[in-house]
Amino acid sequence: MQQEILDILRKNSRISDEELAIMLGTDVESVTAVIKDMEDKGIITGYKTLIDWEKAEENVVTAYIEVRVTPQRGQGFDKVAERIYQYPQVTACSLMSGGFDLFVVVEGKTMKEVALFVAEKLATIDSVLSTSTHFVLKNYKDNGVIFSRARKDEREAVVL
Repeated sequence: MQQEILDILRKNSRISDEELAIMLGTDVESVTAVIKDMEDKGIITGYKTLIDWEKAEENVVTAYIEVRVTPQRGQGFDKVAERIYQYPQVTACSLMSGGFDLFVVVEGKTMKEVALFVAEKLATIDSVLSTSTHFVLKNYKDNGVIFSRARKDEREAVVL
C-alpha cells in the first residue's frame, strides 16, 4: 500500500485520505497511519505546489548550474554540497555523474541576479573549480505535469 500511496501523492498531494482510501479499497485510518509513518521516517519530506510562473506573471528566473568541485578529504562531495544548498537561492542540489560533479538549481528575479549569485557566491567557494550555467527559457513539463498544451480548435467548420 505504501508504494501505491506514494504514486498517487506524487501526482496529486492535495488528495484527501478519504479519497485515497476509496481508490485503494481500504479504510481511512490505515491510509492515515501509513502516511504518518512515511512522514516520520522521512520518506515523505514535504508537499509542494507546482507553479507555472509564466502564467502567474511573476518574474522568476531559473538556472541549471553544473558545478565541478574538488571533493573534501574524508567528506567527499557532501561538505561542498552542504555549503551550496544552504543559500536560499538554491532550490535543488544533486551529486551527478558525468563531466560535472554537482547539479544546482537556482532561482532569482532576474538573469543578472542569478549571474551575480554564481559569480559572487558559488564560484568563489574554495572547492569549486568551474561552473556552467544554463538559463531556463520556457518550461514545457515539470514533475510529470505538462504546462501548456497546444489547444485543438474544436469549432465545427462551416462551408458557405
